[in-house]
Amino acid sequence: MIGLIHPAHAQADAIDTLIKFKNQDSIAQSLKPEELDTFSRWTILNVFEVHEHRERQYKAYPVRPVLDQIFGQGWRAADEIVFSCKDGYQPSIPVAKFLAYDAYLAVASADGSPFILNNTLQNHEVVELGPVYLVWDNLKFPILLEEGAADMPYQIIGIELASFATRFPGMFPPARVSAEVKRGFLHFRKYCMVCHTINGQGGGKAPELNYPISVTEYFKPEYLKRWIDDPASLRYNTPMPALAAAIPEREKVLEEIIAYLTAMQRVKHIPPAKNSKD
Repeated sequence: MIGLIHPAHAQADAIDTLIKFKNQDSIAQSLKPEELDTFSRWTILNVFEVHEHRERQYKAYPVRPVLDQIFGQGWRAADEIVFSCKDGYQPSIPVAKFLAYDAYLAVASADGSPFILNNTLQNHEVVELGPVYLVWDNLKFPILLEEGAADMPYQIIGIELASFATRFPGMFPPARVSAEVKRGFLHFRKYCMVCHTINGQGGGKAPELNYPISVTEYFKPEYLKRWIDDPASLRYNTPMPALAAAIPEREKVLEEIIAYLTAMQRVKHIPPAKNSKD
């Protein structure tokens, strides 16, 4: 059978391939992956692919020259960079990390094979990586391997300079909390909010955890900890990955995340309406 593509669908697919670079909600550039050539030279990058537990090579563009060209040197004084992905994944990564380590925007597999990976961290799901995939030179900086895949979003369609406090005000813990809760908030920001929301703010890939009922109010403590530690032990075929095994003091990190979630019972907000504007 010969299939015909409706023009509207073709146009939508073309729009989906664009990467929108924003500065505080204002669009600076909208580019197709191949247009990154305008701002930087691509290279073949060898990485340890944490999603597949093996080394791989990608055709990739260094991030810093791209951001310098699009935003000017001012991006280096920004707070965070928020990456929006087709699947709802939305990590907010401190600018300091991009200044300390070498990050790249991968656009293809180096050997010309399909730009996909077998995500062993999410039940061996085969995923498309385009339009672009954020990778780090973790062979040059092995310390990055401790973080697992926390800051490696794929299917990126938006890159935005942002202030965390302005973008995600509903995620901050209440006043006068313990140091444990404050550390838990930082862990949640890094490892959990990329998929989950608190008071409607965060990633859109996984369920809300605080509003209207906190997950800590209906999940027994021992099972909540087990869920973060080893989701597959509670749910067959779950796409939720376990907290990265290489994280230093992992047991303490688990407890501090739960302390933060518990404290957030006191600061429930009505999730803000989603803005449909670009």
